[in-house]
Amino acid sequence: MNTHGTRGWEAAVLVGGPADGLRMKVAERPPVVQVTYPCVLEEQADGVRAEALYIYRRDLRTEEEPLRYGFDGASP
Repeated sequence: MNTHGTRGWEAAVLVGGPADGLRMKVAERPPVVQVTYPCVLEEQADGVRAEALYIYRRDLRTEEEPLRYGFDGASP
């Protein structure tokens, strides 16, 4: 990620979905934020884990902090 002469860290909030209301700091205004939650495995397998994946896309209408990222239920 290029961090020279561009935007620094900014406050952001996730809207909708399983991480609704979660606040964080993002660098460089990424277009997408990926959130994962661990899943419980019925049987443990050596070195295997499963995670549920949720995608949040930046609301381009928001120009000031906190930036807003809306849940994309159609992804991944």
